[in-house]
Amino acid sequence: MIGLVLTASAPRVGVEPFFIELVSGMEEVLVPAGATVLLLVVHDLAAELATYARWAAEGTVDAVVVVNLVHDDVRPVRLTQLGLPAVLAGRYAGPAALSSVVSDNAGAISAAMRLLRELGHRRIGRVSGPAELVHTAERSATMLADGQRLRVEVRIAEADYSAEAGARAARRLLAEADPPTAIVFDNDVMAVAAEEELVRSGVEVPARVSLLACDDSTLCELAVPPMSALNIDVHEHGVTLGRAVLDVLRGARQRVYPGPPIRIRRRGSTGPAPADRH
Repeated sequence: MIGLVLTASAPRVGVEPFFIELVSGMEEVLVPAGATVLLLVVHDLAAELATYARWAAEGTVDAVVVVNLVHDDVRPVRLTQLGLPAVLAGRYAGPAALSSVVSDNAGAISAAMRLLRELGHRRIGRVSGPAELVHTAERSATMLADGQRLRVEVRIAEADYSAEAGARAARRLLAEADPPTAIVFDNDVMAVAAEEELVRSGVEVPARVSLLACDDSTLCELAVPPMSALNIDVHEHGVTLGRAVLDVLRGARQRVYPGPPIRIRRRGSTGPAPADRH
């Protein structure tokens, strides 16, 4: 049994396609090896750490996968102290010697910035996830640096991955003086919810504002207009995590596994900046 703990509300996790597909990919590798994923949703970090302690004491799981790494994350060290094998989903620079699967978030954001700049966008907004997450900070830093290099004004509004927060953040950005002509969202749920609300209120997408999500999913494909997205094969990402877990259980040395490549899938929500439409 391989443990995966999510610190979030159960309803939000239930509509997050990323985690559903991630577990599916993990089990494609783990089930033939006689293991399955035990997914547990808890309220906070204290409950997550208590879960790890209980699993280690009772022998409930053979290993765990840790997601949503934060700065100064205490979980890797605690898992090492408990003697619980683990694989980290994301970049980690702390003291614990654990294997990890790392995607090129910075490269993906740079590709999105280049595309939007080529389409004539000079003011680009970003609706981010929680700032304490490592991959959020990586994306934000890359976007700000690329903005300076490409002479693009970047504005960031923090949200929490939920549909409601994504829509609110988009409204805040568009209510500013000289609002952005394009907005990049940290996940598909926020992007699609914002698009639905903007279209419903009479804001034309992409004629008035272009939208792009950092996660691709069926939600993006079914949106009206279909949502452009940074596309990573989440299923394959799960497969890589599953393989890394099996390597750890076989006694392999610590290593960093590259995640699947991230590509832009341009759909109907992204177009030229308004001034360039003539």
